[in-house]
Amino acid sequence: MLAAVELTVQAISAVVQTAPIGTNLALVHILWVMMSGAFLPSRGAFFTALDAKGFDKQVVRRSWAALRHGAWESNDLLDNWQIYVASENQWRVRRHERYQAVSVDITGFWRPRLKGWAGKHFHSLAQRALPAVVFGLIVVAGEVKGKRTPLLRRIVRCEPRVEKVAFRKQLLKEAKEHMLPDQVLVIDAEFEISELHEAKIEQFVVRMAANSTARQNQLPAYKGIGRKPEYGEIVRPLSREFKGKKIAASQPEHESTFTHDGRKIVVHAWHNLVLAQTYVSADAATFSIYAYHDPLYKQALVLATDLGKIKVETPYHIYRDRWPVEQPPLAAKQMIGLHRQFVFASASCFRLPELSLIAGTILTYVAAVMPPIPSGFWDRTPQATPGRLRRLLDKADFPISLFRDPQIRKKDSVTAHLPKGIEAHRRLKRAA
Repeated sequence: MLAAVELTVQAISAVVQTAPIGTNLALVHILWVMMSGAFLPSRGAFFTALDAKGFDKQVVRRSWAALRHGAWESNDLLDNWQIYVASENQWRVRRHERYQAVSVDITGFWRPRLKGWAGKHFHSLAQRALPAVVFGLIVVAGEVKGKRTPLLRRIVRCEPRVEKVAFRKQLLKEAKEHMLPDQVLVIDAEFEISELHEAKIEQFVVRMAANSTARQNQLPAYKGIGRKPEYGEIVRPLSREFKGKKIAASQPEHESTFTHDGRKIVVHAWHNLVLAQTYVSADAATFSIYAYHDPLYKQALVLATDLGKIKVETPYHIYRDRWPVEQPPLAAKQMIGLHRQFVFASASCFRLPELSLIAGTILTYVAAVMPPIPSGFWDRTPQATPGRLRRLLDKADFPISLFRDPQIRKKDSVTAHLPKGIEAHRRLKRAA
């Protein structure tokens, strides 16, 4: 237990080191409470979670004040996190050929009873958009000891009255600013290729819908009658049914296979494509489409990419490295318990989910670098999971003695020598 606590303390200390004195100590308290799982039994209640971990009322109030009014930004904390992970030299970049995957996704913390909040996000169980605090995440794919481990790079807020399309463009612009020349943007089907072109994303792998189409960037032969063609021929990666009629898939330009996990995957490829509404032009932004027919799945995986001169399996492996972007929300909501929240000030509505995402990221990384932690005598094949680490931290008291950084402390008050409460009143009793 001591090793797990020490590693957790080191990680938390590194994250909060640039926050002001006093505020950094409050952030330490909040992150520790999150990572030890106290928000699960409190059902998202802030005061209840901190009180359950044994903090006195003054500490709880100062932590609350730091959450709402403290001079800190989540992305500054994430910058500190990048430096710490690099200094540990345990996290490794995952590459396919020469490319590294950078994933972008949108997540929402649902607040159906939050009055006056205009932001919404689609809820798969409810099958409709519910009031939610929405964020965009930028995650770099890597691994620790051969296991894919996310490195959360940026958290982008979606202001309540910003439309989803506008926010997607904002998120892509943010990702563009932080991408390196060897990085590839990996996104799901929620984003459009036209949005990538508008954001001037030059290297991408995007999943396409099953009914998606594109066009060849070359004119078909003129048949001698009617108007000369202005568009290329339609490319339809997968067959479909429309009004009871089956529409066949286009004949692939190239067909090949590769083996993954013992399975033979058939690949259909088309190159030099443009969007379906784009005229044939030498200046048009072109891309390729790969349809991966995996016997493990009923439907083929359709990917579009503008990467040239690559192996047919490279987009497939790059897209698989999109998975780590799902881990921070999973850890923040289900494992830590912040899927429920009871804060109402606009600043707190953003800051509490942001801190939970950071806490989930730290929990995932620390669990990955440590030896597997068994849950009990019955756990004969333990895995290095954040859930097991959280259960271990839940049994530990707050390790105040391990926070040795003199800058992480309570802020000295300039009025500490003055009387407090009723004794500080200058009013005198009226003479009888």
